[in-house]
Amino acid sequence: MSRKRTWPSTEEEMDSKIREGGGTESQNGSTTSFNSSTSQVTIEPLPSLRHAAPFSTDPMALAERDSCHYGRIPRAAALAGTAGRKVRVYSDGIYDMFHQGHARQLQQAKTVFPNVYLIVGVCSDQLTHSRKGRTVMTEDERYEAVRHCRYVDEVVRDAPWEYDEEFLEKHKIDFLAHDDIPYTTEDCEDTYAMIKAKDMFVATQRTEGVSTSDIVARIVRDYDIYVRRNLARGYSAKELNVSFLNEKKFRLQNKMDELKDKGKKVMTNIGEKRVDILTKWEEKSRELIDAFLLLFGPDGRLSNIWESSKGRLMQALSQPPSPRGSPPPSENGDHSPLYRSSVSPPPAKARRREPDWESHAGNWMHRALSALATPRRQRRAS
Repeated sequence: MSRKRTWPSTEEEMDSKIREGGGTESQNGSTTSFNSSTSQVTIEPLPSLRHAAPFSTDPMALAERDSCHYGRIPRAAALAGTAGRKVRVYSDGIYDMFHQGHARQLQQAKTVFPNVYLIVGVCSDQLTHSRKGRTVMTEDERYEAVRHCRYVDEVVRDAPWEYDEEFLEKHKIDFLAHDDIPYTTEDCEDTYAMIKAKDMFVATQRTEGVSTSDIVARIVRDYDIYVRRNLARGYSAKELNVSFLNEKKFRLQNKMDELKDKGKKVMTNIGEKRVDILTKWEEKSRELIDAFLLLFGPDGRLSNIWESSKGRLMQALSQPPSPRGSPPPSENGDHSPLYRSSVSPPPAKARRREPDWESHAGNWMHRALSALATPRRQRRAS
């Protein structure tokens, strides 16, 4: 038995196959059909998984409405799945900042009966601002958010705040799904009173802890954080309605956060490489210890050099021994004979001759007298 997966080539082909009713819907939102002649299994997705849900004025939605022979289905038949057609269930809301609470509410409305065609009404900006307050998203953004939810089959734009019989018949609504909290207006205490009286109301449960108001409150509470976030992403201070001084403050805080993040990354990298660093340090430390012991250990090179040169160094640094002193004299004042024989007396010094001044003076007088006695002529010749 061969098995292959095929997909419709166009939306029209897909819609025609869905309307033929030749398949069964699975839990994952696909339709499985069996072909006995070729023994093949074909898995086809529902239209809501192939394209966005149409608006109520689009041709696809109009064709679906025209093919429905309207007559309100009793609750028992809807629960048993014996109605003969899809049960048209209507749900409405603002759906501002579409979140998981909205999606879960629509999921409940889609699965309240076995075979449901879910129609979702979204109120316009004008009606919402006058009745409930300002929204974050525009009406077009809210329409697009809802029509891309997988549980939605059709979207009604500019949905009414209250309901009348004309609106129910126009969209061929069998049941209306909403949470059972009474919504009051100036004219009535519960806008769903007429729906409940006709036994057309089915209650859904709200998701606790999540709502559009909670999200807005979170943004207001963390205003500085989101302003800094958008400034970092390229928004100008004018677009964020931020003053010049606040802009500089927020940008400085962003720079400080960047430095902190870089510091954390550095510390993280160091932590990751710490084991490698310790391993390498252990290996290097062993090499350093071996080299140290080789040089400075008991049998190291420096110890041998020191032992071999220690004697020479001590001899060079020590002073020469002092000469032997003379022995003490004997009782009679003479040195011992051993000392006289072993130690020779020092040589006698030569006496200095004193000059003979008298002889010098006599010689000088003799030469002077001889010079006077010599004739003048002889002195000239000599």
